[in-house]
Amino acid sequence: MDTNIINSVEISGNVASECTFSHEIYGEEFYSFYLSSRRLSGTDDTIKVTISERILDKERTSVGSFVYIKGQIRSYNSYSENKSRLIITVFTKEIEYDRFDEVNNVVLDGFICKKPIYRSTPLGREISDILLAVNRAYNKSDYIPCICWGRNAKYTNEFEVGENIKIYGRIQSRIYKKHTENGEEERTAYEVSVSRLEKKKKEELEENND
Repeated sequence: MDTNIINSVEISGNVASECTFSHEIYGEEFYSFYLSSRRLSGTDDTIKVTISERILDKERTSVGSFVYIKGQIRSYNSYSENKSRLIITVFTKEIEYDRFDEVNNVVLDGFICKKPIYRSTPLGREISDILLAVNRAYNKSDYIPCICWGRNAKYTNEFEVGENIKIYGRIQSRIYKKHTENGEEERTAYEVSVSRLEKKKKEELEENND
């Protein structure tokens, strides 16, 4: 296992949906539900959570219950009607039912997958979209969409594909409208809103690889 892997999520909120069976691996069942995490602005982000039966207390994970979770952001492709969609979920490693801190913190260390998309809104706000590949054990990777604002967004315009960066932020949901052959559809995007980011220096990379 790569001890340099950094993919950490700490999030709390109210359970927003019933727990439903997701999948089974080597006899271990996994379930999923949605968690409503409140921002300082009062807006709620609704985040998908995946959890093993081995740490899940179904009675205490009922709709409306407050839970505190530590884990990682995971991604996978969902195929439907010959189309692929990137699904983002919080993979739970620890869950607490008697802790009431309101948190939503993410730390990721990964590699730029494609050139960041830097742009300005009609009101002049600077935004940049990043797709970050974060290594996982057993030669796997999670591909995590991130969004930067202001001077952080402008800074990413210097980044090249393959560069190693570390980011700090929060996981959030965002509703948007997409034009399809069946008309306009309302969809939800999941991404990490970046509050701080660092570009790894060459000497740091060499030290980690020793």
